Amino acid sequence: MNYMPIRHAEPATPQRAHGQLALRFACDQADGTTRVVRFFQEGCLKARLPRPQIATTAEVVTLNISGGVASGDQLSTQVVLDPQAKLCIASQSAEKIYRALDDVPSEIVTSVQVGGGALLEYLPQETIVFDGFALRRRLTVDLAADALFVGIESVVFGRQAHGERVMTGSLHDTVSLRREGVLLLQDSTRIEGNIDAMLSRKAVADGNIATANIIYAGNDAATRLLKVREDLGGAGCLAGASAFNDVLRVRLLAPDAASLRRVAVAVLGLCRDGRPLPRVWQG
Repeated sequence: MNYMPIRHAEPATPQRAHGQLALRFACDQADGTTRVVRFFQEGCLKARLPRPQIATTAEVVTLNISGGVASGDQLSTQVVLDPQAKLCIASQSAEKIYRALDDVPSEIVTSVQVGGGALLEYLPQETIVFDGFALRRRLTVDLAADALFVGIESVVFGRQAHGERVMTGSLHDTVSLRREGVLLLQDSTRIEGNIDAMLSRKAVADGNIATANIIYAGNDAATRLLKVREDLGGAGCLAGASAFNDVLRVRLLAPDAASLRRVAVAVLGLCRDGRPLPRVWQG
Protein backbone atom coordinates (compact mmCIF):
# COMPACT_ATOMS: atom_id res chain seq x y z
CA MET A 1 0.00 0.00 0.00
CA ASN A 2 1.35 3.39 -0.98
CA TYR A 3 1.26 6.33 1.39
CA MET A 4 1.69 9.99 0.61
CA PRO A 5 4.35 11.71 2.70
CA ILE A 6 3.05 14.13 5.30
CA ARG A 7 4.09 17.66 4.52
CA HIS A 8 4.54 20.29 7.15
CA ALA A 9 1.63 22.71 6.91
CA GLU A 10 1.79 26.25 8.19
CA PRO A 11 -1.18 27.38 10.30
CA ALA A 12 -3.79 29.08 8.17
CA THR A 13 -3.89 32.85 8.49
CA PRO A 14 -7.37 34.05 9.50
CA GLN A 15 -9.10 35.97 6.75
CA ARG A 16 -9.78 39.54 7.72
CA ALA A 17 -12.51 41.85 6.51
CA HIS A 18 -11.76 45.22 4.93
CA GLY A 19 -14.30 47.82 3.97
CA GLN A 20 -14.19 51.35 2.63
CA LEU A 21 -16.85 53.96 1.91
CA ALA A 22 -16.26 57.35 0.29
CA LEU A 23 -19.36 59.51 -0.19
CA ARG A 24 -19.84 63.10 -1.29
CA PHE A 25 -23.04 65.14 -1.44
CA ALA A 26 -23.90 68.50 -2.97
CA CYS A 27 -26.90 70.80 -2.82
CA ASP A 28 -28.80 71.42 -6.04
CA GLN A 29 -29.23 75.19 -6.03
CA ALA A 30 -32.30 74.93 -8.27
CA ASP A 31 -34.54 73.19 -5.72
CA GLY A 32 -32.40 72.90 -2.56
CA THR A 33 -32.29 69.10 -2.77
CA THR A 34 -29.15 67.29 -1.64
CA ARG A 35 -27.86 64.70 -4.10
CA VAL A 36 -24.97 62.25 -4.12
CA VAL A 37 -22.09 63.25 -6.41
CA ARG A 38 -19.59 60.57 -5.40
CA PHE A 39 -20.37 57.02 -4.33
CA PHE A 40 -17.54 54.57 -3.71
CA GLN A 41 -17.83 51.31 -1.79
CA GLU A 42 -15.35 48.51 -1.46
CA GLY A 43 -15.14 45.28 0.50
CA CYS A 44 -17.58 44.56 3.29
CA LEU A 45 -18.81 48.14 3.75
CA LYS A 46 -21.87 49.10 1.73
CA ALA A 47 -24.23 52.06 1.62
CA ARG A 48 -27.84 52.44 0.55
CA LEU A 49 -29.74 55.62 -0.30
CA PRO A 50 -33.34 55.22 0.91
CA ARG A 51 -36.13 57.59 0.01
CA PRO A 52 -35.61 60.60 2.32
CA GLN A 53 -38.20 61.48 4.95
CA ILE A 54 -37.46 65.18 4.43
CA ALA A 55 -37.35 66.11 0.76
CA THR A 56 -34.29 68.37 0.93
CA THR A 57 -32.22 66.10 3.21
CA ALA A 58 -30.44 63.07 1.76
CA GLU A 59 -30.28 59.85 3.78
CA VAL A 60 -27.65 57.12 3.84
CA VAL A 61 -27.83 53.72 5.55
CA THR A 62 -24.50 51.91 5.97
CA LEU A 63 -24.12 48.18 6.45
CA ASN A 64 -21.30 45.77 7.12
CA ILE A 65 -22.03 42.61 5.15
CA SER A 66 -19.33 40.64 6.98
CA GLY A 67 -21.81 40.19 9.83
CA GLY A 68 -19.69 41.84 12.50
CA VAL A 69 -16.18 43.02 13.27
CA ALA A 70 -13.48 40.61 14.36
CA SER A 71 -9.80 40.76 15.20
CA GLY A 72 -7.82 42.63 12.56
CA ASP A 73 -10.81 43.87 10.54
CA GLN A 74 -10.47 47.41 9.17
CA LEU A 75 -13.41 49.64 8.27
CA SER A 76 -13.01 53.16 6.88
CA THR A 77 -15.71 55.71 6.03
CA GLN A 78 -15.26 59.17 4.55
CA VAL A 79 -18.16 61.58 4.07
CA VAL A 80 -17.91 65.04 2.44
CA LEU A 81 -20.71 67.59 2.31
CA ASP A 82 -20.43 70.51 -0.08
CA PRO A 83 -21.84 73.90 1.02
CA GLN A 84 -25.57 73.93 1.89
CA ALA A 85 -25.90 70.13 1.62
CA LYS A 86 -27.94 68.25 4.21
CA LEU A 87 -27.38 64.61 5.07
CA CYS A 88 -28.51 62.10 7.71
CA ILE A 89 -26.37 58.97 7.90
CA ALA A 90 -27.16 55.92 10.05
CA SER A 91 -26.12 52.27 10.30
CA GLN A 92 -28.55 49.51 9.38
CA SER A 93 -28.16 47.83 12.78
CA ALA A 94 -25.95 47.66 15.83
CA GLU A 95 -22.32 46.83 15.03
CA LYS A 96 -20.94 43.80 16.88
CA ILE A 97 -17.28 43.56 17.91
CA TYR A 98 -16.24 39.96 18.55
CA ARG A 99 -13.37 38.38 20.49
CA ALA A 100 -9.91 39.32 19.23
CA LEU A 101 -7.42 36.61 18.32
CA ASP A 102 -3.98 37.18 19.88
CA ASP A 103 -5.21 40.62 21.02
CA VAL A 104 -5.02 42.00 17.47
CA PRO A 105 -7.43 44.97 17.45
CA SER A 106 -10.04 45.81 14.86
CA GLU A 107 -10.16 49.38 13.54
CA ILE A 108 -13.12 51.58 12.66
CA VAL A 109 -12.18 55.00 11.28
CA THR A 110 -14.71 57.65 10.24
CA SER A 111 -13.84 61.04 8.75
CA VAL A 112 -16.40 63.72 7.86
CA GLN A 113 -16.07 67.16 6.29
CA VAL A 114 -19.00 69.56 6.39
CA GLY A 115 -19.01 72.61 4.13
CA GLY A 116 -20.42 76.08 4.70
CA GLY A 117 -24.07 76.15 5.73
CA ALA A 118 -24.27 72.35 5.50
CA LEU A 119 -25.86 69.95 8.01
CA LEU A 120 -24.61 66.47 8.86
CA GLU A 121 -26.47 64.17 11.22
CA TYR A 122 -24.22 61.23 12.08
CA LEU A 123 -26.43 58.64 13.78
CA PRO A 124 -24.94 55.12 13.85
CA GLN A 125 -26.70 52.63 16.08
CA GLU A 126 -25.03 51.04 19.09
CA THR A 127 -21.69 49.24 19.01
CA ILE A 128 -21.95 46.01 21.01
CA VAL A 129 -18.67 44.52 22.24
CA PHE A 130 -18.17 40.93 23.37
CA ASP A 131 -15.83 39.34 25.88
CA GLY A 132 -12.21 39.46 24.75
CA PHE A 133 -12.75 42.22 22.18
CA ALA A 134 -10.12 44.71 21.02
CA LEU A 135 -11.30 47.85 19.22
CA ARG A 136 -9.65 51.03 18.02
CA ARG A 137 -12.29 53.54 16.91
CA ARG A 138 -11.73 57.10 15.67
CA LEU A 139 -14.14 59.81 14.53
CA THR A 140 -12.76 63.00 12.97
CA VAL A 141 -15.10 65.91 12.18
CA ASP A 142 -14.02 69.00 10.22
CA LEU A 143 -16.58 71.82 10.03
CA ALA A 144 -16.79 75.04 8.05
CA ALA A 145 -17.51 78.25 9.97
CA ASP A 146 -21.30 77.97 9.82
CA ALA A 147 -21.71 74.21 9.38
CA LEU A 148 -23.94 72.21 11.73
CA PHE A 149 -23.15 68.75 13.12
CA VAL A 150 -25.20 66.37 15.27
CA GLY A 151 -23.66 63.03 16.16
CA ILE A 152 -23.79 60.08 18.51
CA GLU A 153 -21.48 57.18 19.24
CA SER A 154 -22.35 54.55 21.80
CA VAL A 155 -20.90 51.34 23.24
CA VAL A 156 -22.74 48.50 24.96
CA PHE A 157 -20.60 46.01 26.89
CA GLY A 158 -22.39 42.73 26.22
CA ARG A 159 -26.04 41.89 25.71
CA GLN A 160 -27.56 41.83 29.17
CA ALA A 161 -30.74 40.10 27.96
CA HIS A 162 -28.58 37.16 26.84
CA GLY A 163 -26.80 36.99 30.17
CA GLU A 164 -23.51 38.11 28.63
CA ARG A 165 -20.74 39.80 30.60
CA VAL A 166 -17.61 41.37 29.21
CA MET A 167 -14.84 40.30 31.54
CA THR A 168 -11.82 41.40 29.51
CA GLY A 169 -11.19 43.54 26.46
CA SER A 170 -9.59 46.67 25.07
CA LEU A 171 -11.20 49.88 23.83
CA HIS A 172 -9.39 52.95 22.47
CA ASP A 173 -11.99 55.49 21.32
CA THR A 174 -11.18 58.98 20.04
CA VAL A 175 -13.40 61.82 18.83
CA SER A 176 -11.88 64.98 17.31
CA LEU A 177 -13.92 67.99 16.20
CA ARG A 178 -12.50 71.04 14.43
CA ARG A 179 -14.07 74.17 13.00
CA GLU A 180 -12.09 76.05 10.37
CA GLY A 181 -9.07 73.99 11.40
CA VAL A 182 -9.32 74.99 15.08
CA LEU A 183 -9.63 72.08 17.51
CA LEU A 184 -12.81 72.45 19.59
CA LEU A 185 -13.14 68.98 21.08
CA GLN A 186 -10.73 66.12 21.62
CA ASP A 187 -12.13 63.22 23.61
CA SER A 188 -10.23 60.01 24.18
CA THR A 189 -11.41 56.95 26.09
CA ARG A 190 -9.11 54.08 26.93
CA ILE A 191 -10.28 51.09 28.92
CA GLU A 192 -8.57 47.71 28.83
CA GLY A 193 -7.82 44.70 30.94
CA ASN A 194 -10.41 43.63 33.49
CA ILE A 195 -13.37 45.44 31.92
CA ASP A 196 -15.93 44.01 34.32
CA ALA A 197 -14.05 45.27 37.38
CA MET A 198 -13.43 48.67 35.83
CA LEU A 199 -17.06 49.24 34.90
CA SER A 200 -18.03 48.42 38.48
CA ARG A 201 -15.95 51.27 39.85
CA LYS A 202 -18.00 54.30 40.81
CA ALA A 203 -15.59 56.71 39.16
CA VAL A 204 -15.79 54.82 35.86
CA ALA A 205 -19.33 53.52 35.19
CA ASP A 206 -20.80 52.66 38.61
CA GLY A 207 -21.90 49.25 37.33
CA ASN A 208 -23.49 50.50 34.11
CA ILE A 209 -22.71 48.70 30.86
CA ALA A 210 -23.99 51.11 28.19
CA THR A 211 -22.53 54.49 27.34
CA ALA A 212 -23.18 57.17 24.72
CA ASN A 213 -21.47 60.35 23.60
CA ILE A 214 -23.76 62.91 21.90
CA ILE A 215 -22.38 66.05 20.22
CA TYR A 216 -24.19 69.08 18.85
CA ALA A 217 -21.94 71.63 17.14
CA GLY A 218 -23.64 74.89 16.16
CA ASN A 219 -23.70 78.55 17.14
CA ASP A 220 -26.85 77.98 19.27
CA ALA A 221 -25.36 75.15 21.31
CA ALA A 222 -25.37 77.12 24.59
CA THR A 223 -29.07 78.00 24.24
CA ARG A 224 -29.98 74.30 24.04
CA LEU A 225 -28.10 73.33 27.20
CA LEU A 226 -30.79 74.25 29.75
CA LYS A 227 -33.52 72.28 27.99
CA VAL A 228 -31.28 69.26 27.60
CA ARG A 229 -30.36 69.33 31.30
CA GLU A 230 -34.02 69.63 32.28
CA ASP A 231 -34.83 66.59 30.16
CA LEU A 232 -31.96 64.60 31.66
CA GLY A 233 -33.19 65.31 35.18
CA GLY A 234 -35.68 62.45 35.09
CA ALA A 235 -33.83 60.28 32.62
CA GLY A 236 -33.28 57.36 34.97
CA CYS A 237 -29.61 57.00 34.07
CA LEU A 238 -26.36 58.78 34.81
CA ALA A 239 -26.02 61.79 32.52
CA GLY A 240 -24.16 65.04 32.15
CA ALA A 241 -24.30 67.92 29.68
CA SER A 242 -22.08 70.92 29.05
CA ALA A 243 -21.63 73.57 26.37
CA PHE A 244 -18.42 75.33 25.32
CA ASN A 245 -16.99 76.74 22.09
CA ASP A 246 -20.43 76.40 20.45
CA VAL A 247 -20.38 72.66 21.17
CA LEU A 248 -23.03 70.91 23.27
CA ARG A 249 -21.79 67.67 24.76
CA VAL A 250 -23.90 64.99 26.46
CA ARG A 251 -22.54 61.83 28.12
CA LEU A 252 -24.85 58.99 29.14
CA LEU A 253 -24.37 55.89 31.30
CA ALA A 254 -27.18 53.34 31.48
CA PRO A 255 -27.68 49.85 32.96
CA ASP A 256 -28.72 48.35 29.62
CA ALA A 257 -29.01 49.12 25.90
CA ALA A 258 -32.76 49.76 25.99
CA SER A 259 -32.44 52.41 28.70
CA LEU A 260 -29.54 54.03 26.86
CA ARG A 261 -31.49 54.23 23.61
CA ARG A 262 -34.57 55.70 25.29
CA VAL A 263 -32.60 58.60 26.75
CA ALA A 264 -30.46 59.04 23.63
CA VAL A 265 -33.57 59.33 21.46
CA ALA A 266 -34.95 62.06 23.74
CA VAL A 267 -31.69 64.05 23.65
CA LEU A 268 -31.36 63.68 19.89
CA GLY A 269 -34.93 64.94 19.54
CA LEU A 270 -33.96 68.15 21.32
CA CYS A 271 -30.80 68.55 19.27
CA ARG A 272 -32.57 67.83 15.98
CA ASP A 273 -35.65 69.99 16.59
CA GLY A 274 -38.00 67.02 16.45
CA ARG A 275 -36.98 65.79 13.00
CA PRO A 276 -37.81 62.08 12.58
CA LEU A 277 -35.07 59.62 13.30
CA PRO A 278 -33.91 57.40 10.42
CA ARG A 279 -36.27 54.50 9.77
CA VAL A 280 -33.62 51.99 10.86
CA TRP A 281 -33.84 53.51 14.36
CA GLN A 282 -37.60 53.09 14.49
CA GLY A 283 -37.81 49.30 14.30
